[in-house]
Amino acid sequence: MPLKRNLQINITDARSGAAITVRTMPGAAQAELAGQQDGIIKVRLRAAIAETPEANEELIAFLAAQLDIPVKHIEIVAGASGRDKIISIEGLTTAQVEEALLSGSNE
Repeated sequence: MPLKRNLQINITDARSGAAITVRTMPGAAQAELAGQQDGIIKVRLRAAIAETPEANEELIAFLAAQLDIPVKHIEIVAGASGRDKIISIEGLTTAQVEEALLSGSNE
């Protein structure tokens, strides 16, 4: 599900890319964007528990597919053991991240 264009997503420029905040929602039938709230992107995951290494791997793979970049360019820099995570995205600008997530072109 692409995010709606009138949403405000907090995406921060970083030295070599962008950073976003993601809230993971476990137990979904498939990984998908689930909207946003207060600048936090919500992502539904198939993983039963959001705080596990398996959920983190699923989130990284999902975001890499959405952004059309290698998984090695995405890193969870904070929140790996929680539902809310700060994600570093190497090699993309904030505008590129926003466009990719809003367009849903890689779903």
